[in-house]
Amino acid sequence: MEVKREWELPFASLQREMNRLFDNFFGGTQWSPWTTFERGNVETFTPHVDVSETDKEIKISAELPGMDENDIDVSLTRDTLTIKGEKKEDKEDKGKDYYRVERSYGLFTRSIPLPVDVSTDKVEATFKKGILYVTLPKAVSAIQKTKKVPVKSK
Repeated sequence: MEVKREWELPFASLQREMNRLFDNFFGGTQWSPWTTFERGNVETFTPHVDVSETDKEIKISAELPGMDENDIDVSLTRDTLTIKGEKKEDKEDKGKDYYRVERSYGLFTRSIPLPVDVSTDKVEATFKKGILYVTLPKAVSAIQKTKKVPVKSK
């Protein structure tokens, strides 16, 4: 069996070098639908979402700092609430001897599965100080289907 040295396999060393360059450039991150670019770095924006449920409704809040209500799209299907948006940020700084502008943009989508049917005509969404609040009243049929099961001890 003949052994080849690395300098005799030019494509193998080229492939290793290209892999190293891509790993260094992208920092080992995976692409996602909400990837943004800022000053050559890859960043992701995933809004924090809280979900709570009572006997009568489901409440969802999403932290969307730096956005306004025109940047947000809320849609509802039978069993999923979807929040989509585009985060846009422009920073401008002017000084005596300099002018600097930084921009970052990113799209995001969050889909929240709903455990019960909701009254779609009574759903409300409000946006205040960077937080989106969505209230989803449960459908009458979903409230009636809920039955408390007593737990007995032996």
